[in-house]
Amino acid sequence: MRESKGRHSGSTKSVHRHHVWPWVLLVIFVLLVALAGVGAYAVKTMYRQAQEVKEHEQNAVTMLSGFSGTDNLNSLNQISQKLSQVQSETQQADDIAHGKLWNLAAKAPYIGNDIKTVQGMTSTVNGIVHDPVPKFINVLDQLKSAKFSDGNGQINLQPALQAQKQIKVANDEMQTQVTAFHKLPSQKARFSMVRNAYDSSDKKLDALAKKVNELSNTFQILPDFLGANQTHHYAIMSMTTSETRSAGGLIGSVGLMTTNNGQIAVGDFKPNADYYPYGAADTNSDERALFTDWGPLNMSFDIRDLAVFPDTARTAQAMQSIWGKTPWGRQQPIDGIVMMDPVFLQELVKVNGNVTLSNGQVLTGDNTAEFLLNTVYKNYSPAAQDVVFGEVASQALSSMFSGLNLNKMAVLTQILGTMSEGRHFSVYSFDQNLEQNYMNSGYTAQAPNSEENPKVGVYVTEQNASKMDWYIHRTSKITKTSTNPSGAQTYHVDYMMTNTISEQELYSVSQYISGMSANMTGLGVEKTLIYAPAGGSISNLKVSGKADAPKEMSLDGKSLFASVATVAPGASVTFSFDVTTSSKTASDLRLDQTPMGWEDSGITYMNY
Repeated sequence: MRESKGRHSGSTKSVHRHHVWPWVLLVIFVLLVALAGVGAYAVKTMYRQAQEVKEHEQNAVTMLSGFSGTDNLNSLNQISQKLSQVQSETQQADDIAHGKLWNLAAKAPYIGNDIKTVQGMTSTVNGIVHDPVPKFINVLDQLKSAKFSDGNGQINLQPALQAQKQIKVANDEMQTQVTAFHKLPSQKARFSMVRNAYDSSDKKLDALAKKVNELSNTFQILPDFLGANQTHHYAIMSMTTSETRSAGGLIGSVGLMTTNNGQIAVGDFKPNADYYPYGAADTNSDERALFTDWGPLNMSFDIRDLAVFPDTARTAQAMQSIWGKTPWGRQQPIDGIVMMDPVFLQELVKVNGNVTLSNGQVLTGDNTAEFLLNTVYKNYSPAAQDVVFGEVASQALSSMFSGLNLNKMAVLTQILGTMSEGRHFSVYSFDQNLEQNYMNSGYTAQAPNSEENPKVGVYVTEQNASKMDWYIHRTSKITKTSTNPSGAQTYHVDYMMTNTISEQELYSVSQYISGMSANMTGLGVEKTLIYAPAGGSISNLKVSGKADAPKEMSLDGKSLFASVATVAPGASVTFSFDVTTSSKTASDLRLDQTPMGWEDSGITYMNY
């Protein structure tokens, strides 16, 4: 196996043994000739046609896969310009693959599933480029000239509202076609080259379908989020991943964002200390057993600890219980929460332009995260830190939708998708209709819950009262080891935490960063929760380095393994285990984890 050196959206790496697109092997047709008893002319004809199918499909899917990049609209424009050519390529491939000789081959023993897979591939791709893709391009072409902003700070939501239905229809058709592609009998194909060709095209179509789905979700969600039908009030919970909690980090401050018919107002951020007099959130026995009764840091469940739950829904409930006790909360109830960290703010700054603090400090799309997660703790007092974060968050959020047009909407769609996937951003609404849209879009983070799209969850909570998690780098390697006859898949996971702080820096920073307890100075003390995929299991769990033996526990109805890893400067701790997914799995295993202070997730995916 070879490890990929490239990076893609989400900053994960994928490693594959095969990168070719040989749609049909000559050997298939040699065997077919032997089985069907056709003559030499048929051999030459089928060989030539196989090469033509391969070439047509390569050309078409390569053009389509350009839309999976980061510049959605530019790549979409390129597809639009070449659409007739793409349609011609896929139609020719589909016509050839459903000719008499191919239909005969599809009924033949031994190789029938290989031919059916190829036929299904050509039909699906042809259907996609003749139906949902033109519809999607057509509606976005109409939106290019739409006026989303009136220049006075209010967003015109009508273009998005009018486009919702058309985009949803196109997206639904796209997802239906791709789902049909997933169900082709590729695993029954006898020839690895056919299976590899299917896997390659499957990944490219998935990437295309994901981008279309992201844009569609934006149009379904944005009007409601911005108060098209009613005013919404969201508690904006700022997290510092330098002191991790399962869902992100310690809550440093909370602001209130109000949206009303396209207008956005961001109020002052109150530091977490303002919430201390109003007590802790309500908790259940599982939560107390995991986070309060078992240390070394015994959680109080005041506002600082509300991101300790892997599920955003649970954080929202806990936030609501504290918010309602405050004078400002009794005056203005909240309709939901938004959780965000400095990496998300940095992406907004990158889009909207630099932020200038009241002291003249300029933050950019390159230095915002490091400033808020490390520099600010070195150069500012705790009280000033809260003020600084509030300034950055207020400016970034207030300008998030300023000057909105289709291009900016596409960029924001990319950011929201990537940031929510990496848990740098998450949202929850107490309006269950709106929340269902957030959930469907992947904007509400949660522990593994889908058998069809399996995830293994690894969530860490810092037990050293410090800001040491800026220096704890986590990397992981997920290797697919087999696909079982039942459809379940097995993987091996290596999850490593490394303490990167140097001796020189350790003794130059304050205790606020290195740890308030003398016996924990410079340590990363990571309470680690490991979740199996929904309907799946974890086995052979082993630990290398200084860590407690993992024990089985539960949280909110889900089983997990828990351990406390102690990572000294320069040292590492590795959790290694095997994962088996549900037999219902329809996609490769992915890792859901506590975010770090940068976009790179440190994940490498490998195939057998």
